Amino acid sequence: MATEISGTKRPGGRTERTRLAALNATLELLGERGYAELTVEAVAERSGVHKTTLYRRWESAEGLVAAALLLGAEQEWAVPDTGSLEGDLRAITLELVRYFTTPGERELPTASISAAFLSPRAADALREFYVDRHARSAAAVARAIERGEVPPGTDPVEPVRVACGPVFYRLFVSREGVTPQDAGVAAAAAAAAAKAGVFTATDGGTAPLPG
Repeated sequence: MATEISGTKRPGGRTERTRLAALNATLELLGERGYAELTVEAVAERSGVHKTTLYRRWESAEGLVAAALLLGAEQEWAVPDTGSLEGDLRAITLELVRYFTTPGERELPTASISAAFLSPRAADALREFYVDRHARSAAAVARAIERGEVPPGTDPVEPVRVACGPVFYRLFVSREGVTPQDAGVAAAAAAAAAKAGVFTATDGGTAPLPG
């Protein structure tokens, strides 16, 4: 989820440019001020889109934030393909660590998670963003099944969740910080569990994607 989205799935003309201007401004302000201090008037000033247009299309600051968070699902994002499940999971967890710890970049994802606790619409949008990421990440598990690295019927999402979970725990629960080494340990543990059949559906079939 970058602070500015340009390469989206839906090209368009003036209407699309207006939409992107408004929502990119919303993301910038969310990262700078946080959800509680974000206003439609500030978005209008930053984006150059008249506030009446913003109110007509998104109704409120909450609507703007929810729509802006969904922009992340429009970004081009390729699942890492390192040749092994552990390598793919490590690449994903390292991306998380970089995103949530790099000054100048970490402010937006942190503010987005905070917004999800304050706004049901933001929470729904953030969940949809991660459902999209999970669906794409399932390709890593599918490749591992094809290579014979993990058993057939391995859940396509759970290894990714288990690899990323410790990163989020250290960031937002224990608040102890997270390092690339921590990310590597989490990825290795998730890959080992997958190879041992821990994430294999009990009925022998592949568990469905969330959504």
